[in-house]
Amino acid sequence: MNEKDCLMLTYIYEAQNLTRAAELLHITPPALTYRLQQLEKEFGVHIISKNGRSIEFTPEGRYLVQFAKKTLAELRKARDYVLNMGSEPQGTLRLGVSRVIAHYKLPPILKEFLKLYPKVEINVNTGISDEIYDLLRNEDIHVGIVRGNYTWSEKKYLVKEENVYLISKENIQLADLPKIPRINYKNNIDFNDDINKWWYERFAEPPLISMQVDSFEICREMVKNELGYAIIPDCFLRAEDQLQTKELVYKSGEAITLKTWIMYRESATQLAVVDKFIEYITSFNMMDYS
Repeated sequence: MNEKDCLMLTYIYEAQNLTRAAELLHITPPALTYRLQQLEKEFGVHIISKNGRSIEFTPEGRYLVQFAKKTLAELRKARDYVLNMGSEPQGTLRLGVSRVIAHYKLPPILKEFLKLYPKVEINVNTGISDEIYDLLRNEDIHVGIVRGNYTWSEKKYLVKEENVYLISKENIQLADLPKIPRINYKNNIDFNDDINKWWYERFAEPPLISMQVDSFEICREMVKNELGYAIIPDCFLRAEDQLQTKELVYKSGEAITLKTWIMYRESATQLAVVDKFIEYITSFNMMDYS
């Protein structure tokens, strides 16, 4: 099974569609079907079964997909290390970046980095911080930039720490919060754990969550339209919105904050491209997102 076969199996598995997999491989569906049949003959097993337009992998097929994924990962690592054995950074730098950083800060950072190292190719995954953290743990990326208090035993660098505020259209008393609808940000487990800790220091009953949304900007806009209160980091506060704000503080007096981290494995810095990127990005001013 060669590299193209490994790609074929992973694309079929991820797309669950032979035509779509053929498009990703830039071959015709008949060519893909033929190679799949050849693999089945080579191993003497059925790799997939068809039920109308849908396909399902057999147990043997699922095993071969996992083998293909491991093979592709090892080939990728080999290419990375061979390309970075020289003094000049080159090859592919794989980054995972939270949406906020990707939107406000990433483009100029990458532009300047590529000016310094034109032989580098950059592969970027953006998403919520929980997704980026999983990519980093699974070694699908070299460097992750995440927002939240994630447990990470390897290298990490703090680039920003934001205070957290309760926002509302009109002034409200904290004692009344259990009766007031909350527009809740749902996409960061660690952030919500901190908010829950603050909440249950004060209240026995759960919050009245009326909406679950996937961005702090949506939280803010819902509050502006008097649909409830929300809890957001200070980088999303805007003076022109004229919202009421209360900084969230634990009973101990400690302020609740949302941290932004650059995370990576020590072993990844053996690659010149990763080492130079870490050196560059930690010197970049990321304190202001807007």
